Amino acid sequence: MSDNPVQGGQFEETTAGSSDEAKDQQRDVLTNCQGVLPLAARLEPWMLRLCNNQKLAPLVNEYGSPLNVLNDRSFRRNIARLYQVAESQQLPFDLYFARKANKCLGFLDVVQELGCGVDTASEPELEQTLKKGVPGDKIVCTAAVKSAHLLDLCIENGVTIVIDNADELRIAAYIACQKNKEALIAVRVSEFEHQGTTLESRFGFAISVLRNHFHQLMNQEHVSECVRLTGVQFHLNGYCVEERVSALRELLPLIDHWRTEGHDIQFLDIGGGFPMSYLKSRQEWSIFWLEHSRALMGRRSVITYRNHGLGLMAVNDQIYGERNSYPYWQSPVQGEWFEQLLDSSCGLTTVAGAIKKRELELRCEPGRSLLDGCGMTIARVEYRKQRSNGDWMIGLAMNHTQCRTSNDDFLVDPLLVPSHPVQTGRGSFSNNPPMEGYLVGAYCTESELLALRKLKFSNGISVGDNIVFPNTAGYLMHFRESRSHQFPLAKNVFLNETQDTIQLDEIEQI
Repeated sequence: MSDNPVQGGQFEETTAGSSDEAKDQQRDVLTNCQGVLPLAARLEPWMLRLCNNQKLAPLVNEYGSPLNVLNDRSFRRNIARLYQVAESQQLPFDLYFARKANKCLGFLDVVQELGCGVDTASEPELEQTLKKGVPGDKIVCTAAVKSAHLLDLCIENGVTIVIDNADELRIAAYIACQKNKEALIAVRVSEFEHQGTTLESRFGFAISVLRNHFHQLMNQEHVSECVRLTGVQFHLNGYCVEERVSALRELLPLIDHWRTEGHDIQFLDIGGGFPMSYLKSRQEWSIFWLEHSRALMGRRSVITYRNHGLGLMAVNDQIYGERNSYPYWQSPVQGEWFEQLLDSSCGLTTVAGAIKKRELELRCEPGRSLLDGCGMTIARVEYRKQRSNGDWMIGLAMNHTQCRTSNDDFLVDPLLVPSHPVQTGRGSFSNNPPMEGYLVGAYCTESELLALRKLKFSNGISVGDNIVFPNTAGYLMHFRESRSHQFPLAKNVFLNETQDTIQLDEIEQI
């Protein structure tokens, strides 16, 4: 692993000239590329500094396109905020970073330094975490499917296993007995009732089943001798505080009952789903969806490629369906959302009060929200091509899996950083004619769009320029990345502003 010094001190803006020119340059970075209906990103200062630094293009040339650039400063801040909220309630609390949200090992160094835990969702994640020196009692395994070898690794290292089903429990118990060890487990519970509706899930044991069959489950062969139930866990899809309160109201009395049966339950784990917001403006978010609906109904020009619905469709002048999109603008988020959850009513007290009363430790497993502000993905422009309808296709050296989750699109405006700035009278980068079109990728399919939204380039765009997708550290970089066509995966580098260095993450050695 080698450091690449970046000249200029603290990643200063290296374009010579007056402060007015520097301000113009920063403004151009923010406006060179926007949606035809803008969705402006929340940006960390380090992102703007790097985008305003003429070292960006050389970094991409050295490490390849696309390039994932990461910074752990916001990661530390986001972790600290959740601990502060729990401390303000005098609530026993621990946080387990969901590694599946980003594969880079640099974040594990921070986790160890701060003393929080790690949530692992696969055997490689667990092996890497153990190899980095994280102790087993600070690791939880929540893998959706756990092989016997993974269960063995957990038991051998004292890692708590979040049990999803009866077969998993039986196999873990058998392995523990064969090793003359104890399997530490938490039971994953699901299908809570909320406002008369069951919150369905493919994961965990339905709470109705556990009410009736828990004793039978925990007293089957090997389980009673070689398994210790130390916690209870749930994870709900979405970000609704009220749904989590409903789950807690059902679950806490059940924990009380299981304790009377002799189970020393020490913690309650509420999983992840801590929300974050990518966008600066609620108004822009609302206007986008309003105008998108109008476009689907033919009442305005299209704002997505071939009028893609993003989960919606128009039938008889009515809009149907559900948005297949993360809520890129939402409120409250992160610490404020956590405060709202803990302050919610639960019986005769609050959620925090009910948990403290039972002397339980509250745990959670956030991923995306901890990585807010921690990364961006940069890709080089390789070609421009105008279609017969006037739209431009801008080809980037990347594919759509390198900035995508299971949603239809990443609904955040990219940034455009020209590789060869042209200084004009007002300090602008370029005076090329404006263009509108779409970002397309390297896979040989008609659907290979890097962004489904139509974008406008106020000063044009050129081969060799770089497109920056902001705030991609949480899930977007790695969750769906693929080596189809035998393309290499993107390199991952950490930016250290204090030392003015760029360093390859250790994951590149694996």
